Order: sequence, then structure tokens, then C-alpha cells
Amino acid sequence: MAKTKNVKRAAPAAKAKGKPNAKPAAAKPPAAKAKTVAPAATVPPAPLILPSNQGLVRLLEDDGTVQKGKDPNLPEATLLFLYEQMVQVREFDRRMLMLQRQGRIGFYGPILGQEAATVGSVAALESRDWIFPALREGGAAMMRGLSLTEAINQLIGNGADRCKGRQMPCHYTFKEGHYYGMSSVIGTQLSHAVGAAMAARIRGDDVVVLGYLGDGATSANDFHCGMNFAAVYRSPCVLFCQNNQWAISVPISKQSASETLAQKGKAYGMPFVRVDGNDVLAVYSVTKAAVARARNGDGPTFVEAVTYRRLGHSSSDDPTRYRDEAEVKAWEKKDPVDRFRAYLQKRGLWSEAKEVAFKEQIALRVNDAIAAAEKNGPPADETLVTDVYAQVPQQLKDQLTEVLALEGRGVNQGAFPL
Repeated sequence: MAKTKNVKRAAPAAKAKGKPNAKPAAAKPPAAKAKTVAPAATVPPAPLILPSNQGLVRLLEDDGTVQKGKDPNLPEATLLFLYEQMVQVREFDRRMLMLQRQGRIGFYGPILGQEAATVGSVAALESRDWIFPALREGGAAMMRGLSLTEAINQLIGNGADRCKGRQMPCHYTFKEGHYYGMSSVIGTQLSHAVGAAMAARIRGDDVVVLGYLGDGATSANDFHCGMNFAAVYRSPCVLFCQNNQWAISVPISKQSASETLAQKGKAYGMPFVRVDGNDVLAVYSVTKAAVARARNGDGPTFVEAVTYRRLGHSSSDDPTRYRDEAEVKAWEKKDPVDRFRAYLQKRGLWSEAKEVAFKEQIALRVNDAIAAAEKNGPPADETLVTDVYAQVPQQLKDQLTEVLALEGRGVNQGAFPL
């Protein structure tokens, strides 16, 4: 693995290298009203971990024991914030899959087993930074202030959904939280993420972009394009691969012949790191270091988070048809939530009594959000044209009137294709 230099702590306002007359940083957008990340005062810089070997960066053992001398010693508020978000993502995940099975939403992409990779990486950002997600980073939008009710509105595709049901479920968009709306096309968000970071550098904005991908996306054209542009133009971004071992039914062994996915960064000339994706402390520390490096003007980092998708690729998938359940059982013993809870208990910050009360609170929070979202009716039919044209052409008005008058036609009639 390529050697990397020590990372300097980010300056208050990074300047674009080679551009002495760069424009002053643009005005920062207002922060989301809702709680987005742990209070800044409680999130100190983590150890700057960018190893120079191909080993796996790991701070916590499977039983929650911290490796000797490797505890980042994060403040209590930060640790509890990370745990709260991981538990909330898991409960939200469980309930949304149940809603899909009951026919109340059409589709869902579960995250079970990958909570630490998502939560730990997002928490390492500043609120001004941008997130370009793949399928399993919906929890990032919620960490940035997207309410649970609004997330469920999007899954239902009701009238309160920002996209009014015209986007795939799990494809949240949340501009206020600097969360970019994803595409179903594999890997396209990488070109967008790198381009946005390049633009920030040109403008002189002190912004870092975090672009997510799965292991399957490393075979997509946009991965190679994004990696190359990021490295050549020293784009202030972190490209974060959640290697969950399976791209739908294709195992990682058939996805790449490389010893690791992380080492693909070497071919493009950027630092790379491989981290235990089920260790939230390691993920947080590695991402924090990569973000600091990017903000300091030292360019991109490629991160491979080694984790596991314990359920199907989506609610439409049956993983028992292509993988051994013994493999799933083995990964259950590496559960990221259980591991982090054990760590908190060893630190004296958590207990079984707190766990019971906390889970009840989270379950009530999700139940209330479901009830609120299901009170919203379907999108109004006329939005099919009024949301496209400021002044709707007469022929479209006539066509809409004709369609609405069809005998036996139901409101928003149709079925989700997946």
C-alpha cells in the first residue's frame, strides 16, 4: 500500500493550490434547523489514521474491547450520538421492511449490518460538507436533519413527498442538509461528487465532498472516471466504498481480482485505506483523517470499509438463492451495534436498563413518524403538468381533463414495478 505523509490539521479556510488570486470563500448556506451532527464542541479531531500497509484498520475487537493504545477517547456526547444514530437506523430499517411486506410501501433497500460504516463516516464531516450517497446511506440524510416522517413520505411517494412519488423509494433528497439526491444507475454519483468537489476548490470554498459507492460500483465506468479526475485535479473529496461482499448476487470474488478494493487507489495516484466497516470508531477516525487531508488541500482519499449486507440487496431480493447462510451467521458475530454497545458498557456509559428504555424511545419515535406520514394523501394528479410548466399549455390541460374523466379510473392507479 502506498505510503502517505502525515496529515496536517485543517486550516480555517483552505485555499486552492496554484491560484493565489482565488475568490474568497462563498457564503456558507444556512445550517439545517434540525439536529445534524453532534455538537461541534464535543467532536475533537480524531487520530489521523492513514496506514502505509494493506492491513485492516481496526480499533475495536468483536467483543467491544478496544485495542491497546488505540482508543480515540472521543467525548461521551459524541459516543452516545454515534450509538443513538446506529440504533435509530436499525429500527427504522426493521420497520420499513415490515411496511414493504405489508404493501404499505413498494420497495426498500435494507442496511442491516452496515450501520457503523454509514454513521461513522457521516459523523466525521462538518455540517458544510456535502454527501453524495449510494443506496444504503439514507441514515446520513436523517443525521443531517431529514425527519423520519419526511423520509417515510418519500418511501410512500405521497403528496408530502418532495418528489411526489416520482423518484424510487430510498432515493431521498435533502438540499438543506447538503445531501444529494441519488440515482439508481450504479456509480454515477462518483462523477458528480468529484465534480462538485472540483468546483468547491475552484471557488475557494472550504468544503469537502463525501462520495459513497458499493463494491459493485468499482466495475462501473464512473468509478474509474471519478477516481482519475479526483486524483489529477486534487479534488477535496473522500470516496468511500462500502464493500458489503455482494453486488446483488455477484460476490466480491467475481467483482475484482485485486487483493483489496482499497489498493485500486494506488493506480490512480491517491492515498488509500482499508478499514473494518463494522467498527464505528475506526470508521470515524479514518474518515476524519481523510476529510482533514482533503480540507487541507492535499487531495482525495479512497476508503474501503469492509462490512457485510446481512439481508437481501433490496426487498425484491432473495439472498438464500445465491449465498450460504453459514456466511451470514459468521458475520452476525461481528455485529457493529452489539460491538459498540459492549464498548460503551466497558466504559461505564451504558447499561441494560438504559438499553431497554432507549429502544422503546426509538421505537415510539419511528411509530409516530409512520402514523404522521400515512395521514398524507397521494400526490394531486394535476401536478403531473403543473410541476413541469409554469404556464401549462392548453393541449396538456385538455389531455389531463380527458384522463381524469376516464370511466373506472382510480386515483394514482398503478403498481410499483419492483
